[in-house]
Amino acid sequence: MAHHAAEAEIVDTGSLTRRWIMYVLGIYILTFGVSLAIRAGVGISPQSSLTRTMTLVYPPLSQGTYNFMLELIMLALTYFVLPKDFKLKNFASLIPAFVLAVFLDLNLKLTEFIVLEEYSYRVALLVFADAALAFGLFLMIRANLVLMPIDMFVNTIFKRTGWKWGNIKTGFDCTLLVTSALIGLGFLGEIQFIREGTIINAILIGQYIRLYFFLYKKMSAGKNAPETGALEPASK
Repeated sequence: MAHHAAEAEIVDTGSLTRRWIMYVLGIYILTFGVSLAIRAGVGISPQSSLTRTMTLVYPPLSQGTYNFMLELIMLALTYFVLPKDFKLKNFASLIPAFVLAVFLDLNLKLTEFIVLEEYSYRVALLVFADAALAFGLFLMIRANLVLMPIDMFVNTIFKRTGWKWGNIKTGFDCTLLVTSALIGLGFLGEIQFIREGTIINAILIGQYIRLYFFLYKKMSAGKNAPETGALEPASK
């Protein structure tokens, strides 16, 4: 799951059981952050805006269901982009995608009671939500296990084109935003869920993850630092 050298430095290479627990916990915290961001009501991430808009277009299906459908589409596109590199084990990415869908619907149900009128409170909730979302991502990166189909698709485009990974991810997110906006205009008569919070989300997530990387490395360095007494020769 680590895309860059900075991420590779913080991955957990220990017990597989511990890493899976960390990974699933990361998914839950991520979806909790997503649900809080939705309840803030000032704009959400590109992926969430698309799947949330779809719940207004066809309400019988939940957001988690739409999210899983999007992951399925991305897995199919991964095959079409680079079929020779597609392996049977790639289908394993649907397992965490399904878990994410279940957790997302669960957390949306658990946060139904949150209704804020004051704008400053809503922005504050979004800031907290982004912190939770980013921490969930951090734990998933640490676990370094299965890529979600969306991440796998972005990585496949990177392998196929050699373009900068960050540029590909930005282009992908913009495509989701445009798709969400077009669906909103076409079916609902207005753009839904794309607001100032969408920009805040794009800025804060990356900054929060960098902060978690920094704090983890600082804590690790402190634990691994030898004790001062051990460095001094024994007095005679």
